[in-house]
Amino acid sequence: MTYKDQSKSVEERVQHLLSLMTTEEKVGQLTQPFGWQTYTNNQGNITLNETFKAQVQNTGVGSLYGVLRADPWTGVTLENGLSAREGAEAVNLIQRYAVEHSRLGIPILIGEECSHGHMAIDGTVYPVPLLLGSTWNVDLYREMCQAVARETRAQGGAVTYSPVLDVVRDPRWGRTEECFGEDPYLIGELAVASVEGLQGERLNREDAVAATLKHFVGYGSSEGGRNAGPVHMGWRELLEVDLYPFRKAVEAGAASIMPAYNEIDGTPCTVNTELLEDVLRKDWGFDGLVITDCGAINMLASGHDVANDGLDASVQAIQAGIDMEMSGEMFGQYLVQAVAEGKLDVQVLDQAVRRVLALKFSLGLFEQPYVDADRAEEVIGSEAHVQLARQLAAEGVVMLKNEGATLPLSTTTAGRIAVIGPNADQAYNQLGDYTSPQPKSKVATVLDGIRSKLAVSANGHVEKGSAGHTNSAETYVESVVNEVLYAPGCRIKGDSKEGFERAIEVASQAETVIMVVGGSSARDFGEGTIDLKTGASNVSDNSWNDMECGEGIDRMTLGLAGVQLELIQEIHKLGKTLVVVYINGRPITEPWVDEHADAILEAWYPGQEGGHAIADILFGDVNPSGRLTISIPKHVGQLPIYYNGKRSRGKRYLEEDLEPRYAFGYGLSYTTFEYSDPKLSGTNITAGDSVAVSVNVTNTGSCAGAEVVQMYISDVVSSITRPDKELKGFAKVYLEPGETQTVELHIGAEQLQYIGRDLKPVVEPGQFHIHIGSNVNDTQMTVLTVKEA
Repeated sequence: MTYKDQSKSVEERVQHLLSLMTTEEKVGQLTQPFGWQTYTNNQGNITLNETFKAQVQNTGVGSLYGVLRADPWTGVTLENGLSAREGAEAVNLIQRYAVEHSRLGIPILIGEECSHGHMAIDGTVYPVPLLLGSTWNVDLYREMCQAVARETRAQGGAVTYSPVLDVVRDPRWGRTEECFGEDPYLIGELAVASVEGLQGERLNREDAVAATLKHFVGYGSSEGGRNAGPVHMGWRELLEVDLYPFRKAVEAGAASIMPAYNEIDGTPCTVNTELLEDVLRKDWGFDGLVITDCGAINMLASGHDVANDGLDASVQAIQAGIDMEMSGEMFGQYLVQAVAEGKLDVQVLDQAVRRVLALKFSLGLFEQPYVDADRAEEVIGSEAHVQLARQLAAEGVVMLKNEGATLPLSTTTAGRIAVIGPNADQAYNQLGDYTSPQPKSKVATVLDGIRSKLAVSANGHVEKGSAGHTNSAETYVESVVNEVLYAPGCRIKGDSKEGFERAIEVASQAETVIMVVGGSSARDFGEGTIDLKTGASNVSDNSWNDMECGEGIDRMTLGLAGVQLELIQEIHKLGKTLVVVYINGRPITEPWVDEHADAILEAWYPGQEGGHAIADILFGDVNPSGRLTISIPKHVGQLPIYYNGKRSRGKRYLEEDLEPRYAFGYGLSYTTFEYSDPKLSGTNITAGDSVAVSVNVTNTGSCAGAEVVQMYISDVVSSITRPDKELKGFAKVYLEPGETQTVELHIGAEQLQYIGRDLKPVVEPGQFHIHIGSNVNDTQMTVLTVKEA
């Protein structure tokens, strides 16, 4: 049969298969039930549920969401969930049933969450995207995406619902952690790397998955930073800012895209024909799959209230350009009826089905719907992936303050160290949202990392002896717990200070105090609560949820929750060296900490290897090279404070100016860098031509380090108001002490254009200021003149 003939084109195969399908089978291809509800796992014995089997036999199933997903929402735990091998076997069982028992033998599209690692048991947990962006290392992020694709496809996952390309405008938003930052250019570079890494050379390879860009569009600009709130934005800003990363990813070949929950100027994105048809398909030439977010069609009738009922909502969605409904029942319940009653043209239905089938053919699912369970066991959570997670975490940690070269600490002279705070030894608090259950042994907390670091230092046999006596490594490893003291002090939330006394007692015995505070996006994994007096974990029926960030958890402030600040202040009274490590999913605004801490590290949610990465930085094995991708305000009242606002935004409030506490692109190093004056390869060009700008960067310090060279461009006079500076290029360079490198960055139409009066890109003649430096507020300038073509 033609659709089974691999020698035929995808278009021919799709058209032939579509011609054989009933209306019910077509609609079946647009549905996506919850995957974890299709099977039962009885101590490794996996069986398919009767409801799922009946659906396959009657209409077929187009896709399954989260077959391998494990978290409190799904109810899938370490005890009842699927291991790497079992996951692959379960997907094989599902695919075999679909191929052998559906009338036309159509395999199922397995869709999974992979924002910072495959959200499945045994999968590697990488840092959250906010930290990944802070690495400014596009190549390393691409490598991570390749690893994520390798793990996901090894278990049979074929589509990932990532990357998240939202531009953050209000960091009070709970999903800030899932985003790369506030700048569209930087997000666009990472978007391209994500598509390249996830999809690889061909989608039908065993290490490739289809990327789904989300959330299309404006999701990070919601009113008041409230999740899925209305967005007030004109077309020019949409095209220049929020749509830019999506366009770059579409140009890179992204296979799928997901509209956002929010409305823009009164139109929900799920039914925004101007976005889904005019911009996405006609202007950009996108020919891939459009899938809703979970429950988005329901929201049209109950939330947005632009549809009368489920039938009306379903018809509106598919007519606007939606091809598949994620994890909902609207399409399956109403589309057959809509066709029968003449409310939906069958040609519209057919177009959506074509796109679903085309993706399945492109993924090679008809030729190879099954995976190798042995390979899954070998690939998933491999040592290479673990080391990659550690490197990413280390490169993304941002050093905000280092008064008097407090850091790095010495493993030989730091003395007794007290590690204190609610995030010092809470594994789930450093993993971020969209994370699967983890065995405690898999996640290195900051306390684990510091103890491990000091223990390893003892393997040289003499680094930790007393009074000239040499201790063996074995003896020191046993004593390390006594050298590194620990107390949680308090929880993330709540007003209990019962742990203060113990924390103060512990800190008083140390020379250096490392306070590990911040936030949590950890859902209730059944870990129980912390005994604030002993630091032990107590599992009880009355669990404590410290979640103050994550999807649906938006805040009014950016300060530390609970009594964390009071704990830091009490510890500070002891007069000890005070290092603050933030582990969190959104910027923290605490002026007292900025002023009084000796050193501050912003570690975001650093993933499973975060504790080791932070210890590497604390003790100087890694020189911090993370740079902020989001401006940190002095006060929440300064919001919005993203760096690339318009020149006309004003200068100050009565109480404070508009300068952030820590600027976009900012981050300290253990070494110093010096820039030469930037030089252009030509100072006068014609619109449409390109030029290069170069700068010499020298490591003037005593240790090796990485610098992020950033290029910002200012359009001096323009027909439409512009931001003062916009990031248009960057490079991360590694320099030995005394080494100089010449960094060259490209300037062309893409860097000089903006959206003009006719809503089309234009490069206007005139002067452009080219700024090169270490952050948006620390640059050197040269002038480029552009003449009319």
